[in-house]
Amino acid sequence: METRVFNHPQAVVEGWYWLARSRDIRRGQVVPLRLLGRDLAVFRGADGQVAALDAYCAHMGAHLAEGRVEGQALRCFFHRWRYEADGRCSDIPCLAGKVGPQVRVRHWPTAERYGMIWLWTGETPAHDLPEVPELVGQPCAALVANRFRKRCHPNVVLINAIDEQHFASVHHLPGSILSMEALPRSVSNIEFRNLGKVPTDSLLGRLIARFYQGPLTYTMSYWYGSLGTVTLGPDFLHLHLMFALRRGDDGATEGQTLALTRQRRGPLGWLVNRILLHTTALAARYFAYGDTRVFESIRFDFRHPIPADRAVLAFIRHLEAQPLANWQEVDRPGARQPVARLRQAATDLGAGDG
Repeated sequence: METRVFNHPQAVVEGWYWLARSRDIRRGQVVPLRLLGRDLAVFRGADGQVAALDAYCAHMGAHLAEGRVEGQALRCFFHRWRYEADGRCSDIPCLAGKVGPQVRVRHWPTAERYGMIWLWTGETPAHDLPEVPELVGQPCAALVANRFRKRCHPNVVLINAIDEQHFASVHHLPGSILSMEALPRSVSNIEFRNLGKVPTDSLLGRLIARFYQGPLTYTMSYWYGSLGTVTLGPDFLHLHLMFALRRGDDGATEGQTLALTRQRRGPLGWLVNRILLHTTALAARYFAYGDTRVFESIRFDFRHPIPADRAVLAFIRHLEAQPLANWQEVDRPGARQPVARLRQAATDLGAGDG
């Protein structure tokens, strides 16, 4: 099956991707991070806000994470050029006068939620961070749960949760318990909802079915082919997971699991939240590690789709229509710069030795 985006080793869909845990970057700290093959300098300013810049100084390519945070700006260690959170160079110590607006490094929009730092792989975010459909607009409690790696592309990892066939063949669930309906919600988001009911031809099935008035609750909401939420559980209590995935330099998936629940008030509410979040984290481990044997050896090649693959096909078609980010680095460290460009830069900066 020929694709432009799905399972492509270089394609980066425009969207939100996880960078790091919030607690890993303290106020006044800068750290070097790498996301989807791109080097970044990520820092938290004195105001507590996180900024992400392309890693290499616009002067000679020194790594900005070797520098230090000054207020809401980052100063390069090598020649002490200072960059604001928007990537603009605001000070070159050896030059008198204001620095021209053309001297800058690229900056990337960031956000913090669920105990994580996120980066938008485009100029301006098209929307806020994704939410669990049942929790939209509600204050949430979150637990940063397990981190994992899979030896395949993130798109392939997400397919696993909507592959009805493998729940019967690998997990030994009744064949009729899952029947996934695809519901595109936007250009970036597609939802999958289970229409299958718990079979009642056994004592265990009849017992479980008592907790569901309709279909067994199992709903996924997928974004960018790399981020997914899962809602499951009996009618009286739903558990919510978020799987944030990104492609590593080796092509493998780097995954971070988050457990979510609606925020409850008071000491009792806090206790209920903690119990639910840790219970959800246990369920997350099942999802993250349940099919490791497959992910360690698979070389995905979708040659013969069948009717039972309808949810997988819907996911691939939806992903193929999503916009790609302008993510590839143009000016890499060490690259030769055109002479005309160097002459123009010298003119713009004026006399002086930066």
